[in-house]
Amino acid sequence: MTDPLPPGAPALPVSFHQRTAAIAERLPALRAALARWLATLGRFDVRLSLERQEDIVLAGYEAMANSAEHAYPRGEAGPVDVRAEAQPGRLTVTVTDYGTWRPPAASDGLRGRGLLLIDTLADHSAQVHRDDGTTVTMTWLTG
Repeated sequence: MTDPLPPGAPALPVSFHQRTAAIAERLPALRAALARWLATLGRFDVRLSLERQEDIVLAGYEAMANSAEHAYPRGEAGPVDVRAEAQPGRLTVTVTDYGTWRPPAASDGLRGRGLLLIDTLADHSAQVHRDDGTTVTMTWLTG
């Protein structure tokens, strides 16, 4: 048996991790799993409104979709990892692929707004492009 946390100590982080092939058909299940995990956080005293949960799921899904569409050559399906961690005062979601970064192509105005959407929905977001993939980190402040 482990020792309980001392009075007033912050709760241990609550985390989520799933990996799947970065193909469009697999992403709805990953999106649903993230939504289910978010819905359980109330029992860990992480309070998120339904609207905030929807923002998190939408931003996470957009990052997943970017991995599926842009990270791997057509016909090749590499992995995408989705990790989330709830700590006192904040929730962070990271989406990591192991493909090749390609700068956004010129848009006809109908596409190419994924990173803008992520930036709008998250309280903070950042993208790190490496030789071995891209990680999008999104953070929301919690009350």
